[in-house]
Amino acid sequence: MFPTLHVGGVVFPTTGLVILLGTWLGLTLVERTANRVGQNQQLLYGVAVTAVFIGFIGARLTFVVQFWSAFRENLFNIIWPLNTGYNVWGGVVLGLVGAFFYARAKWLPFWPTVDALTPALVFALMVASLADFVGGPGYGALTAVPWGVTQFGVRRHPVQLYELIVGGLALLIWWRASRPMRYEVGRPFWLTTAVYSAGRLFVDAFRDNVPVVGDGYHLLQILSLLVLLAALFRLGQLAKPAPES
Repeated sequence: MFPTLHVGGVVFPTTGLVILLGTWLGLTLVERTANRVGQNQQLLYGVAVTAVFIGFIGARLTFVVQFWSAFRENLFNIIWPLNTGYNVWGGVVLGLVGAFFYARAKWLPFWPTVDALTPALVFALMVASLADFVGGPGYGALTAVPWGVTQFGVRRHPVQLYELIVGGLALLIWWRASRPMRYEVGRPFWLTTAVYSAGRLFVDAFRDNVPVVGDGYHLLQILSLLVLLAALFRLGQLAKPAPES
């Protein structure tokens, strides 16, 4: 939609700006959510920084491995220029792995840590959606609705903006579930996960560039459905009264 931003005679890639600003805001968010659920602010911030650092490197290296034939003739291209490509999901997976081992090394309790980091994770997904919207690599299905956006001369669903709404609802649910008088370990994460996955299950029906399996089923919808069922199952377990000793 808006791949570049012109300021005077300088051209900035909007996707990179969104990611940089989103990273800063996400790390700031970690500090606030850690306090809300009674966790160590500095240690949680360290987990988040580790995830960002390893995720950035992992996304780049995963991309290099994926397209090794384009890099093997000049290995310097692996580290420069750094704006030639990243594998987002490779970065997410490796970033989460790095964060997990950092948290283990610091002896952080698992579920309270996950609860505290959940808003930052949702916010990161929202940043990815916004970057996708302004950069233009993703697009929605054809539509005639008045709020559609025009891309390449045709009107499409602003599916990335739908994803932002879903993320906002998920964050609202987390905020309510983490209130000090109502906080139950693990519940904010599973509630937020249920809301976000349910929203993505609906929203991804309007996306036009998703991988499909079988007779045209959207892979992201299948994954969203599985995550939603797992979250609902776990919430059902948490709702059961504890057995009397």
